[in-house]
Amino acid sequence: MKLTEIADNAGARKKRVRVGRGIGSGKGKQSGRGGKGQTARSGVAIKGFEGGQMPLHRRLPKRGFNNIFRLDFCEINLDKLQQAIDDKVIDAGQTITVQTLVAAGILRRELDGVRVLGRGEITAKVNLEVHGATKSAIAAIEKAGGSVKIIARKAAAESEKAS
Repeated sequence: MKLTEIADNAGARKKRVRVGRGIGSGKGKQSGRGGKGQTARSGVAIKGFEGGQMPLHRRLPKRGFNNIFRLDFCEINLDKLQQAIDDKVIDAGQTITVQTLVAAGILRRELDGVRVLGRGEITAKVNLEVHGATKSAIAAIEKAGGSVKIIARKAAAESEKAS
């Protein structure tokens, strides 16, 4: 193969369609924009417009609200934690924190903290430092000889610093 022989695959590059260049081109007169009027012009914004009738999105009642103080937690179940310990991804002898779980690739990102859920069983003796845990998860970890330390949540810690 030579540099002069390198070429794109067939159909990789398309030619630009020249619109408004006569009816013989197939894209003459209105250039593929349909008829005349508002929609033929640029800058049209009539997404929810229904010809003067009250649009559907305004006829329907509003529901719910978005809580701006809501915290998003990463959740991890006991079976996934035990699997990671069995696969030697994380060391059960060390204290397991959010950063440990992210570094090991078990969690993608920290978000507002980690919450441990009680699905599955855990046999390893682990010491966890997390932002939350269910009663069943705490009971299972303590039954296996481990401990759970609940640390302050991010938003709560930040508000305490501010005051």
